Amino acid sequence: MKPHETHRANARHALTFHLVTVSSSRFKMMHSGSGYKDDSGDLASRLIVEADHKVNTRTLLPDEKVMIRRAVQDFLKSGSHVLVLIGGTGVSPSDVTVETVIPFFEKELTGFGELLRSISYQTIGSAALLTRATAGTAKGKLIVCLPGSPEGVETALRSFISEFPHIVSIAGGFDTGNAAGHANSENHLTKH
Repeated sequence: MKPHETHRANARHALTFHLVTVSSSRFKMMHSGSGYKDDSGDLASRLIVEADHKVNTRTLLPDEKVMIRRAVQDFLKSGSHVLVLIGGTGVSPSDVTVETVIPFFEKELTGFGELLRSISYQTIGSAALLTRATAGTAKGKLIVCLPGSPEGVETALRSFISEFPHIVSIAGGFDTGNAAGHANSENHLTKH
C-alpha cells in the first residue's frame, strides 16, 4: 500500500464541522427578522452529513474581520475538526474572509484553491479565477474558505471532502511509520 493510501485508511473517518456562512446581506435580514435563505449553508450541511460527518455548529456572520476572526478562534478552541467558511472569497472590497483567515494557517494548502479553480473552469470558464478559495491547517485542524455560491460549495465539497479525514489526521501528527504518532493523533482528535 502506498503511504497516502495507508494514511487515508488509518485516518479518523467521522469528523465534526463548524459551518460559517459569511454574508452581510443575509446577516442583516436575519437580525431584522426578515425571512432569509442560506442555500449554500444548507447545501454544505447536507453534503457534510451525506459524507457521514457531523455539523457541530452553524453560524451566519457579516463580512466583518473581527467577527470572522472570533469564529476562527472559537473553532480552534473547540472539539471540532473542520471549519468551513462560505463566502467572502471574491474580489469585492467587502470580501475579507480569505485575508482574515490566512494568518491563522500553520500550513496553507495552496493546491486546494488551485484544483477548485481548475475544476470550476471546466464549467464556468475564466470566471473561475475570481474566487480566492483556499484551505489550511492550524492546531491539527482543517480550515476551508469556499465561494458563496451553491455551485462553488457543491463543487468543492463533492471534490474534496473525502480527503478531509486524511488531512486532519496528518495535521494532527499521524505518522504511518510510528504507532505512537498515530495514537497521539487520535488522542489529539478526541481531546478537543
